[in-house]
Amino acid sequence: MLSLRLYMAQRITALLMAPLVVGHLAVMIYAIQGGLDSAEILGRTQGSVLWFLFYGTFVVAVSIHGAIGLRTIAHEWGGLKGISLEIFMWLVGAALLWLGSRAVWAVTYA
Repeated sequence: MLSLRLYMAQRITALLMAPLVVGHLAVMIYAIQGGLDSAEILGRTQGSVLWFLFYGTFVVAVSIHGAIGLRTIAHEWGGLKGISLEIFMWLVGAALLWLGSRAVWAVTYA
């Protein structure tokens, strides 16, 4: 039952990430072609609830998706099993969430 839940969580986060990746790439292309420097980009993102929600959602989805994917790799290639595998997955997910959240906060509110 756990494997089905993890499988579904990874597929749902992949569906969520697809349009977010396209949106992120579109923003990057716009910024590069517009000749914006980092100060101008931060000037446009600081204090924006929209950008906070966009990239915050992205970070949550990537954290879940990445942790589940690395769990599978750790099991198949590293031989982790049982509680050590679960602890590994949760630590990776928490680290990705923490690092991503710091980046989102720095770009939108710091």
